[in-house]
Amino acid sequence: MVSSGTYDVASIAGYNNKLLYFHSSPENTTDRYLYSVDLKGKKKDRRLTPSNFDGVNTYKVSPNGKYALHTYTSALSPITVSLISLPDHKIIRTLVKNETYAGQLASLNLPNVDFQQVETEQGTLVDARIIKPINFDEGAKYPVIFNVYGEPAGAMATDSFVGLWNIFLAQQGYVVISIDPRGTPCLKGSEWRKSIYQKIGRINIADLGLAAKELIKMPYIDAERVGVWGWSGGGSSTLNLLFQFPEIFKAGVSVAPVANQLTYDNIYQERYMGLPQENETNFIAGSPVTYVKNLRGKLLLIHGTGDDNVHYQNTEMLINELIRHNKQFQMMSYPNRSHGIYEGKNTRKHLYTLINNFFLQNVPVK
Repeated sequence: MVSSGTYDVASIAGYNNKLLYFHSSPENTTDRYLYSVDLKGKKKDRRLTPSNFDGVNTYKVSPNGKYALHTYTSALSPITVSLISLPDHKIIRTLVKNETYAGQLASLNLPNVDFQQVETEQGTLVDARIIKPINFDEGAKYPVIFNVYGEPAGAMATDSFVGLWNIFLAQQGYVVISIDPRGTPCLKGSEWRKSIYQKIGRINIADLGLAAKELIKMPYIDAERVGVWGWSGGGSSTLNLLFQFPEIFKAGVSVAPVANQLTYDNIYQERYMGLPQENETNFIAGSPVTYVKNLRGKLLLIHGTGDDNVHYQNTEMLINELIRHNKQFQMMSYPNRSHGIYEGKNTRKHLYTLINNFFLQNVPVK
């Protein structure tokens, strides 16, 4: 054993003949920093990332362990990339400054971003990132949009750049919240991450829905104006939240969702769910198509017909179930677009305008 630390390691960044470098954040799971530990176990773990880089830091260390590419971002700071020396963390050259972009951002009216932990009624403590509207007034009531993912491939409630879309929503008067449920790659131990095995669509959805239930109790949120949206696995989570927590979510936008887990690829779905031949009931129990009959709110379904990741048949299966249960909804298919729905002139502009108009109509800003 080279370290006596009891905290989670996100990943190994590199090493030399004396030190092992790794990413971690013992005090705050929403951040990432570079640490080193003596390979002989004679010195304590040491944080190398300077204190002025609060946020998410990732490193690609050179084979000899003397240099690294340092990528940094925080909630309202776009990515910068620098070449640094190790272990002193001195900047040799800044490779990506994003000065123009940062200057443009600085000219905007930017929202405040808060982080907090929420305990659900099941006793699970989850991280939440809360983007507050511009000119936020504690005494006012605001609509909220939950931007969700909630699966093992990524975390959302991190201190990384929130993006122009979320800033745009905040400028219009929305509270924008992201939550990381069990199963997401947070620094909360292997039990946290492995708990989702064979339970995608259930325990993560329970955490998302129950955490949202607590968050909408905050005095500045209007519990009658609650929206949700997500893409890919986030699209699946959006459907499951609309169907499994219809009393909370009034409207949702699901982009390129896996509506039926039995149709998704084995490299992802079977990695976390096991074999459908041996475990079909769990695949069904986690699939949005199973809960369509519960839909009460407004649904906008979006999918590219040329999606080679989440095949378009997922959406057609969902549509058939919506029809069978006489559930009204809105649908937009993008002809021959892939999973990212970006091909062709104005495609992304059209897509985000569509989403924005849907929320303005169904989760209005008063």
